[in-house]
Amino acid sequence: MMTSPRLVLSLTLVNLVLLVVLLLSRIESASADSVAPVLRGRALQIVDDQGRVRASIQIAPPTTFQPTGKHYPESVILRLVDANGRPEVKIAASEEGAGLSFVGDSDATQVQLFAEGSDSSLKLTNRDGKQQVVKP
Repeated sequence: MMTSPRLVLSLTLVNLVLLVVLLLSRIESASADSVAPVLRGRALQIVDDQGRVRASIQIAPPTTFQPTGKHYPESVILRLVDANGRPEVKIAASEEGAGLSFVGDSDATQVQLFAEGSDSSLKLTNRDGKQQVVKP
């Protein structure tokens, strides 16, 4: 049994229109979903053009500092790192409190702001080791 050319042409046109409509609806839905409302992960690193980590956010597990025996709870840490790999800005938060530190041109030059438990302090340190601590 032979089909008429008109019927074949009509079905082809209908299929073509359906294909175009489906493709357009997919393109529109893909562009609407391309921006996620929330970014979730265990850590975040931002790298420069050379692949060096310049900023990071991570969760540090609880730890005990061996020389002093001081226990530190789990913390969230944000670090901003210079081109040489030195953390220049650090913000940390835990269930015990929070801290903010800035480092100058050497590791000895620092500004540290702490709020731990019921205490708070501001510690300024120059390259020559001279310190000033401000407490309320």
